[in-house]
Amino acid sequence: MKKETAMNKEKTLLIIAFLLLLAYVSPMFLLGENSHIRVHDNLDSNITWYKVLHRSGELFGSSHAVLPQIINGLPRNTFGTEFSGIQWLYGLFPTMLAYSLSQTITRVFALIGMYLLLKKHFIKSKDAYAIRVLVSLAFALTPFWPSGMLSTLGQPLALWAFLTIRNREGTWKEWLTLLLLPFYASFVLGFFFFLAAMGLLWLRDAVKKRAWNMPFLSSIAAMTAVFLLIEYRLVDSLLFPEAPTSRNEFLSSTLSFGHSIRLTLKNYTLGHTHVMTLHTFVILPLSFIVLWIVARNQKGKLEKTFLQLFVLNLLLSIWYAFWFYKGWEPLKEKFQLLNTFNFARFHFLRPLIIYLMFAVGGYVLWKRGKAWKKFVWVCLVLQLLVLFIANPELYYRYNHEPSVKEFYAVHQFDEISRYIGKPKSSYRVASIGLHPSIAQYNGFYTLDTYNNFYPLTYKHEFRKIIAKELDKNKKLESYYDHWGNRCYVFVSELGKKYDYRKDSTKKIRHLQLNISQFKKMGGRYIFSAVPIENAESDGLHFLKAFNDKQSAWKVYVYEAK
Repeated sequence: MKKETAMNKEKTLLIIAFLLLLAYVSPMFLLGENSHIRVHDNLDSNITWYKVLHRSGELFGSSHAVLPQIINGLPRNTFGTEFSGIQWLYGLFPTMLAYSLSQTITRVFALIGMYLLLKKHFIKSKDAYAIRVLVSLAFALTPFWPSGMLSTLGQPLALWAFLTIRNREGTWKEWLTLLLLPFYASFVLGFFFFLAAMGLLWLRDAVKKRAWNMPFLSSIAAMTAVFLLIEYRLVDSLLFPEAPTSRNEFLSSTLSFGHSIRLTLKNYTLGHTHVMTLHTFVILPLSFIVLWIVARNQKGKLEKTFLQLFVLNLLLSIWYAFWFYKGWEPLKEKFQLLNTFNFARFHFLRPLIIYLMFAVGGYVLWKRGKAWKKFVWVCLVLQLLVLFIANPELYYRYNHEPSVKEFYAVHQFDEISRYIGKPKSSYRVASIGLHPSIAQYNGFYTLDTYNNFYPLTYKHEFRKIIAKELDKNKKLESYYDHWGNRCYVFVSELGKKYDYRKDSTKKIRHLQLNISQFKKMGGRYIFSAVPIENAESDGLHFLKAFNDKQSAWKVYVYEAK
């Protein structure tokens, strides 16, 4: 009877968990373009990329195809594979509906995956159903990087399948899971590192147990092969580059030893913007309480699992921070792949590790009696409250970020287009104090951009436009020269701020651009979010300022003389 009661309670709690998840994503569906969502590496880039790619007709373009709308011909391979599910969502649905569906799909499978993993391999006890369900819900509500899809949030589902196959209990369900996941995940933004970890686990088993476990090895190989086939454009650009790209000038190892230590602590306690776990206020203190208890008592299998997860979590933060330690630089100069591929991203395993640690650590306490069970319940509820408070609609609205409609300002940029009165393909524009993605989203052909990589020759040509401004500001100069994915019209007076809102009082007084170079590259108009007081002396003629109540910007349009 007790077993049946526990099962019924677990089912009820699961239903509640799914309803809470739907409540979490509901603001995006209800508000549509009036939603407030992430700008960084989202509105300023990826969402525009999907739109530009589908509008170009080059979704299935060859490896040699280019998109003329961006930098006079951005290579098609820059935008990634056409076999990614998120590409199809944005091709089939309006922007915010596609975004909302993607968020929902990712979070639902995150909840299912973590639940299956905990129930099958970590928290099997019937009475600990609350840990299984609520940790799974908490994991599914983490503010993951949107275009990563299931790259991190799909790892529990993959681990469930791999561990089941490793135990020689695999069925067609586990194999199908591993073969389908790559269609809604990214190899370089999560699963390369996850599969490397699975390879190390297989190697450990092979050495320790002296058994090859071919089903497990085959499953790792099969998933890797599917990823490589799907990401054939990435493989082609990494292994057979036709010409140097902006990545060839990456300089990532610049931190001192002390700075690397500080970055380790920051990553360990606060996390990283692309894999936010929001573990600081509840999970981190709980982990130290469990560590203290485990250190004082006899250690069983469960306690050893917790210690392994605790240590691995710390090691991943150390690895992340010290990947940028300047001691690596001689090796990175010798092997270019170490610069062009970000191996620091092994820390993308941390969301999985942290929430597994939360579940296992919670179960260690759960087993210690009624008082500890109540404590664990409180921690589970508090963590869910933290995650709900961090809902994008609440977080970004509170921080006064623009809505999607205000950010892309479609009506305002339509007005600018009508004022110019020429086919957009007949001239090129660049933006100051605005993300180029806004002009790109609205169909303008831009000389500036933000992309993962683009031809190095273009980076050098574009630099001639902003050379004098970079000379004034060494931070901007280093940012552009040693990274450069943001190929922006940087202005010393504005610094590394890319979005000046309509209520800004900022003005540019001493702009020094090479307008001759701008015109040579096809540039005709500058869209600036702030007035340029010395425009005429710098070769720019002010045309008109555009304002719109549905826009976050006031756009000053200048024409190159």
